[in-house]
Amino acid sequence: MTRVAVNGVTGQMGGAVIEAATDSEVVVGFATSDTDAVDGVPVVHPAEAAAALREYDVDVVVGFAVPEGALTVAEACVEVGVPMVVGTTGFDEDGIGRLKDASEEVPLLKATNFSQGIQVLQRLISEAVGTLEDYDLELMETHHNRKVDAPSGTASSILDVIQEERDVEPVYGREGHAPREDDEIGVFARRAGDIRGEHELVLAGNDEVLSLSHRAEDRGVFAAGALDAAAWLVGRDAGWYAFGDVVDA
Repeated sequence: MTRVAVNGVTGQMGGAVIEAATDSEVVVGFATSDTDAVDGVPVVHPAEAAAALREYDVDVVVGFAVPEGALTVAEACVEVGVPMVVGTTGFDEDGIGRLKDASEEVPLLKATNFSQGIQVLQRLISEAVGTLEDYDLELMETHHNRKVDAPSGTASSILDVIQEERDVEPVYGREGHAPREDDEIGVFARRAGDIRGEHELVLAGNDEVLSLSHRAEDRGVFAAGALDAAAWLVGRDAGWYAFGDVVDA
């Protein structure tokens, strides 16, 4: 079985990864809290990650920690030579640069979403946006009320896909006198309750509306996808990988 370390183990996604690990073994977790263990998994401070990776003979790290914690553990992975799956969102440009530097030393897979459905949605969006060139575009996402970054990482990834096909400028919400420009895309974030994740792109024109959407019913789908990515990443050459690589395989 793949021996997995979970970065951000005390968070909701960390717990979901432990629960989903039926074909892998979570042997250690990293967190800044004073917790000694989560569901029987020992918890170590990220500053001591390198020693823990060696002690627990970790094959791969799966991380959903905050950006600072993700970068700390990424440095430990480089030191020890352990692959890393990063599900953290909210990195600034410098943070992404540091992750890419790490990927020159170890295999590193960065994804904003580990749902196979989202991967298919992005491909459908690429085709639709490229084909319906004159249609207006609006992008909406909804998540639970504890999510701190907006728009979501997945929405930002969808926006990247759209901008590969169309030269559009994102407008994050509208207020007051705000006439719509031809080359804009509205991007809207909603936060409420315990919603796992909803994303929708609306294309409107020619007296018709096309809506492409995805809804996650349980965060376990993201945990299972991250573990699939982790098992796939073990044994790969150093490099920068995407979850689409796993889905295609």
